[in-house]
Amino acid sequence: MSDELTAAENEFYVRPGEPGHNQNNEVIWARWQKKRTFVRALEGTYGELVRDLFSQPRVYRSNDMKWKGGPQLYSKTPINPGHAKVAQAIECHLNAISPHGAGQNHGHMNSAVLYILKGRGHDVHDTRELPYEAGDALIVENACVHQHFNDGDDELVVLVMKAKPLFLFMHMMFQKIAEMPPTTFTEKQLHFVPPGDL
Repeated sequence: MSDELTAAENEFYVRPGEPGHNQNNEVIWARWQKKRTFVRALEGTYGELVRDLFSQPRVYRSNDMKWKGGPQLYSKTPINPGHAKVAQAIECHLNAISPHGAGQNHGHMNSAVLYILKGRGHDVHDTRELPYEAGDALIVENACVHQHFNDGDDELVVLVMKAKPLFLFMHMMFQKIAEMPPTTFTEKQLHFVPPGDL
């Protein structure tokens, strides 16, 4: 990987130990407030596009990317159309939820697969509670209103894989936040730092 980064790429890289953007500030939900690239334009000749595709990296080091959010929910997105040209139809992100923390209650048209890397917790899918632990995989079905919860005293780390860009390309973009994450936190959550080795 080149040491030269574009401004867009630089947003995802971090110096070791740097916390998420909400660590010591008023909670700002930048993920839902800033412009994002959900689907890239494909412009140029077919030959140029194919050559460009085959020149793209296939390995993306998530531990070089910056965690965003906090203090309850942190996220980083190693693969999406905004900064990985090889991925136009899929997105993959990591979530780290602080002890006894939760994410936002939300729904979206696309389905998702969650693989639990560390910890234990539960999801609520359309009012149904679904417990899980490290090593489990969970499916969020299309259009399900759902929320993620950490039930443990340690971090919950989840790998999320979904075809969201493909759904958005087909104008199936009805994603809504039913309830924002909490704005009050325990002392342990305020001092939580997401894992530096992911």
